[in-house]
Amino acid sequence: MEKCSGKSVQGGVAAARLRFLRPVGQQTDVPAGTPEQELARLEQALRKAAEQQNALYEQTAAEAGEEVAQVFSIHAMMLEDECFTGPIRDRVRAGESCACAVRASARELAAQFAAMEDEYMRERSADVEDIAQELLAALAGDRPAEAAQAEPFIAAAEDLTPSQTVRLDKKLLRGIVTRGGSSNSHTAILARSLGLPALVQCPGVGPDWDGRMAVLDADEGTLTPDPGPAELAAAREKAERAARQARELEQLRGLPNTTRDGRTVEVYANIGGTDELELASDQDAGGVGLFRSEFLYLHSGDYPTEEEQFAAYRAALEHFAPRRVVVRTCDIGADKTVDYMGLAKEENPALGLRAVRLCLSRPQFFKTQLRALARASAFGSLSVMFPMIISAAEVRRCKELLAECCRELKAEKVPVGPIELGVMIETPAALCADELAEEVDFFSIGTNDLTQYTCALDRQNAALEPFSDPHHPAVLRLIEMTVQAGHRHGCWVGICGELGADLTLTETFLKMGVDEFSVNPVSILPLRGAIRRSSAR
Repeated sequence: MEKCSGKSVQGGVAAARLRFLRPVGQQTDVPAGTPEQELARLEQALRKAAEQQNALYEQTAAEAGEEVAQVFSIHAMMLEDECFTGPIRDRVRAGESCACAVRASARELAAQFAAMEDEYMRERSADVEDIAQELLAALAGDRPAEAAQAEPFIAAAEDLTPSQTVRLDKKLLRGIVTRGGSSNSHTAILARSLGLPALVQCPGVGPDWDGRMAVLDADEGTLTPDPGPAELAAAREKAERAARQARELEQLRGLPNTTRDGRTVEVYANIGGTDELELASDQDAGGVGLFRSEFLYLHSGDYPTEEEQFAAYRAALEHFAPRRVVVRTCDIGADKTVDYMGLAKEENPALGLRAVRLCLSRPQFFKTQLRALARASAFGSLSVMFPMIISAAEVRRCKELLAECCRELKAEKVPVGPIELGVMIETPAALCADELAEEVDFFSIGTNDLTQYTCALDRQNAALEPFSDPHHPAVLRLIEMTVQAGHRHGCWVGICGELGADLTLTETFLKMGVDEFSVNPVSILPLRGAIRRSSAR
């Protein structure tokens, strides 16, 4: 029996027919008109493709959250970027048809990304290819219609583009399998956010598998075509068992997050903006443990104003009042950059001018955000968290700037409410947690970066995945030390990042004394179930 193995990026089991998807935008070339005519066609297609990417952003933000949707906002900006569009226009002016110019220019740009040393930048070649396909489809006049699905299916492809993935019928989609891709690909991120079983790097699947019944077992990392009756029955039973567990989790809504031995903790949501407030509420979040304010900057063509930021923070605080909302101050840098900030290219941006370092190096820029936060504090329970802190001196400087903003606002007769202050522990500076705890009210442990910096593993580099151990004892010891230091100084301590949703560690964290978990909204109910099954002693 044929069976192929791949890398699981989201567990689960599905039994359905395979649907092998091919790239869009492969229409036959039409004869080139005059350069003027072709340029006019190109401009119209660019506008149409950008509109479609913005629509996909809105759809994805509603389905999976703003952080996952960010890719489509970036795509829309690329369609207006001269680095992408300039070479296409030059080829059209030289007499090429629009379609030929798009294909050739995209091929060259994708090759440039693919040749880069940085793994994260190499993966951006897939974004170029996705945008090119969308632009070719727009040039064709209408996007080629996907065959309507009358039954559940497993989507398979060489490597699904984000645009293809979002357009799939989620009511019938049961899983995703790709021949290429990585655990950091946009498709993998979207699959995780939707809770769909998914495999990447599964080379055995191909176009000839289209239409065949298959069992996708992402827990085991396998895809089995043409399963026998017994295998189908076993897969369906496993899937039904998971569905029953999901229904049981629904019964936890409104109940306290209390362990078997009587300890109660908080379970909050990580969100990327106001678009995710309803999603967090729908998943029964006790509050917001991480409002990623950097998305206000990433989704803007220029520095967001104090008024724009104030409106977003106020909306979040009013939505969850009187429950806590933790806003992380601007965490731009590393893999999150915007052109209008004019950041210099760095050899190692993960260790460069990012997060609080950028903010402290541009105090007026930082004060705009701090003023907006201070104004919003009058409308709910606000906690402000500074990221990438490595010293008490940095915390004191942040506090001085915030105090300066509060004095200015009070002088302007603008009300300011109480503000709880905290820092994100995400580097080996956790060893200085006692000194940091003397300056703040809480810690939030950012496990993604803490793992990266402690183990010296670039989390954007797929080649390092075999060396990565998210349960590395050094990381767990730093977490425990941070919790103990925080409690010695009266700080509450939360876990934020992928380890917070790792149910195999829930009881470990509870025994360490963690007070709060902040996770992706779709992880809230499973985590609450794990807490109620655990002991804190």
